Amino acid sequence: MKNFTLLSTLLLFAVCSFAQKITRGPDIGEIYFLGPTHTGTGLYYSTDLGETAVCVDSVKDFKTIAADIEQGGIYCVEMPHNLYYSPNYGNNGSWVFKNGATELSENIESGINSGRIFSNFYMHSENFGINFIYHSCNGYFGDVREFGVDYINDNYGYVFSVKLTNADTSYLFRTFDKFENVEVIQKYYFPNGQTKYLFSGSEEGEIYVYFKELGVLKFSNNYAESFNIIDKFNIINYASFDLIGGIQIGEVYILYSFINMMWQNAHTYIFHSTDYGKTFEVFHPFAKGNEPLLANFSAIDKEIPITSPLQFSNFSIGDIEEYQWDFDNDGIIDSYERIPVYTYADTGWYSVKLTIVGADSTNSFVKQDYIHVIDTTTGAKERQLEEIGIIPNPFLNQITITSASRSESTSISIYNLKGEKIIETLERNNKSITINTSGLDPGVYILNIFNQNTSLNYKIIKK
Repeated sequence: MKNFTLLSTLLLFAVCSFAQKITRGPDIGEIYFLGPTHTGTGLYYSTDLGETAVCVDSVKDFKTIAADIEQGGIYCVEMPHNLYYSPNYGNNGSWVFKNGATELSENIESGINSGRIFSNFYMHSENFGINFIYHSCNGYFGDVREFGVDYINDNYGYVFSVKLTNADTSYLFRTFDKFENVEVIQKYYFPNGQTKYLFSGSEEGEIYVYFKELGVLKFSNNYAESFNIIDKFNIINYASFDLIGGIQIGEVYILYSFINMMWQNAHTYIFHSTDYGKTFEVFHPFAKGNEPLLANFSAIDKEIPITSPLQFSNFSIGDIEEYQWDFDNDGIIDSYERIPVYTYADTGWYSVKLTIVGADSTNSFVKQDYIHVIDTTTGAKERQLEEIGIIPNPFLNQITITSASRSESTSISIYNLKGEKIIETLERNNKSITINTSGLDPGVYILNIFNQNTSLNYKIIKK
């Protein structure tokens, strides 16, 4: 009677879960995903990280998929909630009906043993879905929005829920005993319409949370005790979208499918990362018609010492004719390179904007306060800064560096903002050094003063 009461409640909100559209296979680079075909939607299989893919079935009405740990084994749910299993990579004609119970969820995940399949968080099967074992779910409340299990130890799992009486709070539950008992581990305060995704990493205790409307990916390696923000992404809300962890350490896949104009334009993109979602390589396994234009970028190091060259990663999509980078969001284009390197001349927080230009449209993405440039100098260096004079600044054809103390030898170098050395000179026992700068173009440069005691950096401007 206990299970019947639980399931009667769960049936009211099981349809609110978000179906899985991409799943990893047991080998590195092996994924299955749902995406557009030339006539509709189908199941694709890839063994090369999504760079290329084969449509194995475009007939079945797929709602969600989950790969078994057995090579070639894959589950799917077809509406109404009918569970199927294929031992042959999902090829058309290989599907075997397993279960059609009304309590089956559209949201499924496979476990760590072959034949183990979870139907939402409240039940799982050990025999490929023929029979299910119900979970007690003690401590749970609310309406489920998403769930996930640990890839290494599926006794560990997570559930997102909301309470209709408290619509601005989402609750993240955690279990250590396969959802027999759950506890609230995190609370998030935003409307319950916020789309949430949960997926596990390649190591035990790794869990990702992605909030689609915010575009923010968070990561935890301590069983959801605490999360760090990985990055923010530019995603069109009406496009089909899903995320999954991979086999390799730090591996993340993003599935992005775009369809418009009554299927005249249909595209699938696979974003692949091996650094926990910090940077991505983009694959485009299916293309039909015009591409969407979508700007996306990142930087692995978001806090850097002043004058350190910083390389950006660009994983924008579309038929792009020009890249326009504004590294401090001041309205001035700083670079037109696809993958630029930039050096910040001052400390502080910097917002970064990338605009991509197509044949007849543009798309821009701004990351507010994205880069933090810090001064790593010591107190002794700060005192030396007061002793250094740079005259004039801004300058024209020459610049003079003065020092209150005499150094045995001092190296003076001037760098552009790409980190390239433009001028270098070595002086001995001089308190005043004058450098000819007539050959420099107008712009911002970095002046480096180095002796046996310290290295100092200054921003200088050629008028």
